[in-house]
Amino acid sequence: MLQISDNLKHVREKIAKAASKVGRNPQDIQLVAVSKTVDIKRIKQAIEVGATILGENYIQEARRKIEELGQDVRWDFIGHLQSNKVKYAVDLFEMIHSVDRLSLAQEINRAAEKKKKEVRILIQVNISGEEAKSGIDPGGVISLVREIASLPNLSMEGLMTMPPYFDDPEDARPYFTSLRELRNTILMENIEGISLKELSMGMSGDVEVAIEEGSTLVRVCSAIFGERNLTTS
Repeated sequence: MLQISDNLKHVREKIAKAASKVGRNPQDIQLVAVSKTVDIKRIKQAIEVGATILGENYIQEARRKIEELGQDVRWDFIGHLQSNKVKYAVDLFEMIHSVDRLSLAQEINRAAEKKKKEVRILIQVNISGEEAKSGIDPGGVISLVREIASLPNLSMEGLMTMPPYFDDPEDARPYFTSLRELRNTILMENIEGISLKELSMGMSGDVEVAIEEGSTLVRVCSAIFGERNLTTS
């Protein structure tokens, strides 16, 4: 447990330092401990030393973990969501970071309506244009936001992106800047029913740069949990 405790403390110190560098309040930045493929024992340890938001990519894996660990912590879905898994995601997660098309948003809204609940969502934007990555093209985001704003069981709260991997985190900065500027452009449209207060961007290797560019949700795995296990039991 000591290693995870030290890791978590170190990550929080990095967050605080990066926030202070640009005059931001560290309390405005939420840490999502990405627990995909991490075993139950290490996740329990992270919760015991203060992790409050856990991020998962796969529905079946997450369901097993949530059944064992409970929902005293917040669980976020950060992976690609298939339409046939939406009903499970609505049951399990408080926030879905990866909405990238209207049909998916409509399916989430229908499932949320059946459960009589509101689901918090982010739009995933493929800022880099990489074919291997999910996310809507930046040019289609404003239109998608307008359409989602009319869905009563969704709370449209912001944007998410993943830049290409770089050895030098400074190389990721333009992608984070672009997402922030896109958010600001959308806000100028004054679309009713959205807040766009959240920017989910930054991972273990580039968390500081992401915070300097406005991230409010950083998704960190290896810097907290170390190398991932191949099993999640």
